[in-house]
Amino acid sequence: MLITHHLFGVENKIKNAIELLRQFEPPEGYYLAFSGGKDSVVIKALADIAGVKYDAHYNLTTVDPPELVYFIRRHHPNVIVDKPQKTMWQLIIENGVPTRTMRFCCRELKERGGEGRFCITGVRWAESVMRKNKRAKIEINSMTKNQVMLNNDNDDARRVVESCVMKSKHVLNPIVSWTDDDVWEFIHRHKIQYCKLYDEGFKRLGCIGCPMSSVPGRLHEFKRWPKYYQAYLRAFDRMLQARRESGKGTKWATAQDVMDWWIYEPPKEDPNQEKLF
Repeated sequence: MLITHHLFGVENKIKNAIELLRQFEPPEGYYLAFSGGKDSVVIKALADIAGVKYDAHYNLTTVDPPELVYFIRRHHPNVIVDKPQKTMWQLIIENGVPTRTMRFCCRELKERGGEGRFCITGVRWAESVMRKNKRAKIEINSMTKNQVMLNNDNDDARRVVESCVMKSKHVLNPIVSWTDDDVWEFIHRHKIQYCKLYDEGFKRLGCIGCPMSSVPGRLHEFKRWPKYYQAYLRAFDRMLQARRESGKGTKWATAQDVMDWWIYEPPKEDPNQEKLF
């Protein structure tokens, strides 16, 4: 049973997170955005310690590491697994190649649910390239159409409490100031189960092949899960076929051309962005 609030070095952060969860608890309970990663198991455990009402949701993306899906089903059976209307493969055929600047996959697969609810996420500043030591405790972000921030973005601009006007929901980020050491100390001291992929050296457990990851990271993922590499190739091939049938041009001749460009050549918004993961 998780009862202690006195872990060395993080006791104040734990206490503050619990107080925030209790302070903003809505009558209907929170919508807890659960990814199965280390941050998600922490915020779920904190919600249990705080004794607040919530329903946890995992958005299945169809490109999730199989071990992660198995972990969630085995150790978090009360998490609701929400399946998408379209798979990643269908989205690629319809929308093209997902990149850092064209993240339709995140919007369609990871950002579903929570409309009209008060949501809990596990985003943290420590996952951002630009780390800030001091932030206002409660601020409301006002984003323009060209400054859309996705719920799972770990950015230094994240606040403890946010409002998303576009989706009519509020967001609470109770561990936004926690470091990686804070997260792992909490997990180990409370003996919280976590996905075994971390023990294999994985630093992030996002979608396989995500363009937000580094080139070495993506190559490692495709080596670990080669069937997904082949699935992407099939999707790229169908995408090219669909473009040709609709009369649209393309600079790629084969699915392998698309794959090579996708992994090695797309321009990056920020040369330091690869350090995110």
